[in-house]
Amino acid sequence: MLDLLIGSLLLGWETLLGYLSQHVVTCLIPAFFIAGAIATFIKKDAILKYFSPETNKLVSYGIASISGTVLAVCSCTILPMFAGILKKGSGLGPAITFLVAGPAINILAIIYTAQVLGLDLGLARALAAVVISILIGLIMMKLFPAHDTETRKTFGAARKAAIASEATRPKWVVPVFFVLLVAILLVGTSALDAFIRLFIVFLITIVIAYLLIYYFTRDEVTDWGMEIWDLTKKIFPILIIGTFALGVLSFFLPAEVFKPFIGDNSILANLFAALVGTILYMPTLLEVPVIGTTLGYLTGSMAKGPALALLLTGPTVSLPSLLVLYRLIGGKKTVVYVCLIIVFATIAGFVFGNVF
Repeated sequence: MLDLLIGSLLLGWETLLGYLSQHVVTCLIPAFFIAGAIATFIKKDAILKYFSPETNKLVSYGIASISGTVLAVCSCTILPMFAGILKKGSGLGPAITFLVAGPAINILAIIYTAQVLGLDLGLARALAAVVISILIGLIMMKLFPAHDTETRKTFGAARKAAIASEATRPKWVVPVFFVLLVAILLVGTSALDAFIRLFIVFLITIVIAYLLIYYFTRDEVTDWGMEIWDLTKKIFPILIIGTFALGVLSFFLPAEVFKPFIGDNSILANLFAALVGTILYMPTLLEVPVIGTTLGYLTGSMAKGPALALLLTGPTVSLPSLLVLYRLIGGKKTVVYVCLIIVFATIAGFVFGNVF
């Protein structure tokens, strides 16, 4: 009994050290800085004002499907934000699109997925999340038109367009700032010699420091730092504890146990993965070590299709989130919503696993 306990703890420690040494410095730290900058320097009101039923559908659904990246939302904040935009007069379709895509296309999650599980799976996750969220939003809008009719009556006359603040700096500064942050991430995760990577990152950091000193206010820089800290304290401890726990669990349940259920790209394997993702609660980023280590994607025990299906459902829905959603939009909408997610995630996994 003692040997089992020691063995499981050692495996948990080895799993945690492996993830920390391979991904934290080169991947997660730059990603936290990028996510914090997105939350600070891109105005939320400029996005949310496009969610009304009167807005052109191409615009509203397009923005809703990618705003999870822009707003740097995670699974713990998506439901309150969903409730908030509904209360502000959002159409049901764009709000549902935002709810589906937000956690799945989180900038931290996409970067971490691509770094740990592979670029192909990271890109597939982002693209599938956008397409599926739009389709589900459109279907929900068509099935439940009464919501938008009531919203038009309630908010049509009183709706106020969000007023973007006038820029106090040249327009090129913020895009260049983000390009430089992404460049640090790309260089840090590249195959270049360690000294060369360090030197390039040092030069880029000097340029970023110059922009911060001469083009950003002290309050903006402080807000950026606070956003980084807020994201880090919310996500990083859970990731540390969760990764260690997954290592311990994998000692008792090795990945080979799951291979008969998710080891191929059949429709049943993808459906099984989608159902598991729907039931489980996985905090932001923890889905990556769950798939990579516990379910054995990195060792070949889990196929590509089921991995994508789980990435699409795991962060988006869970039993606790469905209970909250039931109180927000009612039982019928909630049942239809979860069925659509399972079906589309299964199809996406099946297509990805068999075509690519």
